[in-house]
Amino acid sequence: MSTVDFVGFRSATRTALGRVDKPTDFPGCYVFLRAGTAIYVGISRGVVNRIIQHINSDTHYSASLVYRMACNEHPHKMRRDEAMKHDQFRTAFFSVQNRLREMSVAFIEIHNDLELYLFEVYAAMKLHTVLNTFRTH
Repeated sequence: MSTVDFVGFRSATRTALGRVDKPTDFPGCYVFLRAGTAIYVGISRGVVNRIIQHINSDTHYSASLVYRMACNEHPHKMRRDEAMKHDQFRTAFFSVQNRLREMSVAFIEIHNDLELYLFEVYAAMKLHTVLNTFRTH
């Protein structure tokens, strides 16, 4: 489905959930696709809300994927909160977010936590996503 279906929402409202034919948000795995190619696999306890955060939030906390993509295009040595106050970086951030809004997203409902975590890693490997990293701090 197109991410444009979620533009403008701030949370998983009844209207947003109706776009995926669900009465409530759900745990699962989601994949962002650019021109049919998977670029990122994520998991969440609330998939619809998480997708909405990625494409509508203006903070590095909620739109962490957008932040990471913007860092690839506009590398810096600032702390996250400093970067978000920097005009050039914010421009890169919102440019990336607009491109994310033009992508497609697919998702699958998964309730078992272990299965969900394993599925994320497996899907990222099988789909050869370029934005996933499983490096620990």
